Amino acid sequence: MAPADIRRVAVPGLATADSPFAHVVVDGTYAFLSGIVASDVPGGAAARGDITREAEIVMAAICEALAHIGLEMERIVRVEVHLTDLGRMPEFDRVYRRFFPSGALPARTCTQSGGLAGGSNVEITVTARL
Repeated sequence: MAPADIRRVAVPGLATADSPFAHVVVDGTYAFLSGIVASDVPGGAAARGDITREAEIVMAAICEALAHIGLEMERIVRVEVHLTDLGRMPEFDRVYRRFFPSGALPARTCTQSGGLAGGSNVEITVTARL
């Protein structure tokens, strides 16, 4: 694939503070969204410690990032979720399910990860089909 087929996209409203990565990379078939944490969103750092609120902020940011490139949530084919405590997965899942249309849940991996960016408890990375 020629480099001209690859597009790197900055999403308005997401942190860009000298980060060494693109918010979204589009390759002609898929859109790859870099991991998003609540502190990437203006005012999101205030939610740290409240996993429900962090999940809502991150999932809403994913919706906005996809909309910025003309996609909707049902186009997501793969999700990677990082939680600082897997014991909080039921709380996270209650929020997560609300963002997908019925029958449109993507493939997903969920891992426990310490030390997420910005002191967050939730980080989500997605791959969507164009």
